[in-house]
Amino acid sequence: MARLPALTAESRATFWRSLQTLNASRVVIALVLLVYLSFDSRGAQAASQSLYLQICLVYLGLSIGFALSAVYWQRRFLLQLLSQIACDLAIISMLYLASGGMRSGLAILYLFPLAGLAILAPLTMALFCASLVTLFLLGDSTWQIFLSESDRDVMQAGLYGAAFLAAVLVVNRMAARLIGQEELASQRGVEINVQQAVNRLVMANIGDGILVVDADGQVFAGNPAAQQMLGLVGAEVRFKLSAAASLSPLIEAYEAWRADATRSTAFLTIKPFNDAALEGMSAAWSARRDLAAHLKVRFAAADMAGLGQGAERSVIFLQDVTGIENQAQQLKLASMGRLTASIAHEVRNPLSAIGHATSLLGEDLTDPVQQRLLKIVGDNVARVNRMVEDILQLSRKVQPHSEPLALDVFLAELRAEFIETHGLAPDILGLAAAPGVQVRFDALHLREVVLNLLNNAVRYASGGPESIRMNVVRDTAQRLELHVQDDGPGISPEVRAHLFEPFYTTSSKGTGLGLYLARELCLNNEARLDYEYRFDNKDNADGSPSLSGRFVITFAQQGKTV
Repeated sequence: MARLPALTAESRATFWRSLQTLNASRVVIALVLLVYLSFDSRGAQAASQSLYLQICLVYLGLSIGFALSAVYWQRRFLLQLLSQIACDLAIISMLYLASGGMRSGLAILYLFPLAGLAILAPLTMALFCASLVTLFLLGDSTWQIFLSESDRDVMQAGLYGAAFLAAVLVVNRMAARLIGQEELASQRGVEINVQQAVNRLVMANIGDGILVVDADGQVFAGNPAAQQMLGLVGAEVRFKLSAAASLSPLIEAYEAWRADATRSTAFLTIKPFNDAALEGMSAAWSARRDLAAHLKVRFAAADMAGLGQGAERSVIFLQDVTGIENQAQQLKLASMGRLTASIAHEVRNPLSAIGHATSLLGEDLTDPVQQRLLKIVGDNVARVNRMVEDILQLSRKVQPHSEPLALDVFLAELRAEFIETHGLAPDILGLAAAPGVQVRFDALHLREVVLNLLNNAVRYASGGPESIRMNVVRDTAQRLELHVQDDGPGISPEVRAHLFEPFYTTSSKGTGLGLYLARELCLNNEARLDYEYRFDNKDNADGSPSLSGRFVITFAQQGKTV
């Protein structure tokens, strides 16, 4: 009787349901026997017919009682089962004897309780009951030999007994295998539920965003961090990436990774703002309407081997690198703040003396080698002095004079001056700006920012017509943007991760403060400077789209068109 308690709750419930099914079948069999009595009473004696009817009615009543007990008193499973099987065997044996023994054909009814016992009880118990039935049939057939002097019934009884034993053995083994598989499935279900609970807990509390998507970009799952980064707070988790225009950088990077698995990491900027497609998903998704997210994105393919078509899943990991960049900048600025207190006297005065001495030596020395050495000294003095000026300017935080500035006129003048200063061809620098556009930005600050971006572009542009471009556009939120880009290769993800950090540079002649100062000046004017990746229409030699980027200045919303 220890078999049932050793099972799981799901398997025990299955056993009780099977017992209820057995009881329902018992009621049906009792009704069938009553119907059989009403249609096949020819030749039967009145006493036998009356006994047969009484036995069938008693069997029907017991069957109903057994069915109710299995429903309302689910205790002592084996005790209920064995008592019911004992009743079945006794009733069938009485019907068997009352109907004339082996010639009645009712011996087949033994198969019903024996099969049920083989399914729900241990094998030893089922074989024991089958052996009792076999001995009963053989005993009755042997007794009939003395009455009718015929041994035909003995052979039939032996065949029935062998069939019962074989059926019990086969059914019990099949039931045991099914029960084992059900137990295994139940255990696997528990493990899956535990794993899913752990996954939900991890996804809900992890700082990085996680999206689970298929080959078509259909999102099947996402954690709160991903919703926050993508501006989808309050939206339904299941959506398609291509349904929102603001997520186009993400779907482009995802498709590029699917075409080339080596592109597993990308940096991109998501600007949700007023995306009508996303706004239709939920009325509460407006958490990041005025904020762009700069993300580091990693792609990984889930192993779905052997699961068939349509089961392909990929995982997109999102990391908001803005906080990491700010933390790195704060660490550098903390140490730089201690330096700026004494830098004017400790560095600038010696630099001035070295520069002055170099100029005096240049007037007396005429040897070319000496002149070259003096030039090297002068260039490095100028570089260090420029770094000192940048550091001092960084610490001053000059307040801007944000008066309305005609952006098209300003950029046209700056373009002409830049071309003339660098001796460039007139068509190398393209400009597209609608007339009459005004922004609130300090003219000196904007000049310094744009010149810094153009100086970087000149180093990497091909030098062809409009290899450098300045475009004034409006984003989906109707905010004014200035795009500065060139036709050179895009910045690598490794460099992009440190692009706006102070003192980080890839040029041997740079100070590493230019882009940082440009971003700080934009912030002082309530604007934003960022670097965005984009996919050009032109393709590489292998047919994949060419990845490049651009610097984007997003002006404050005070800008207007006159």
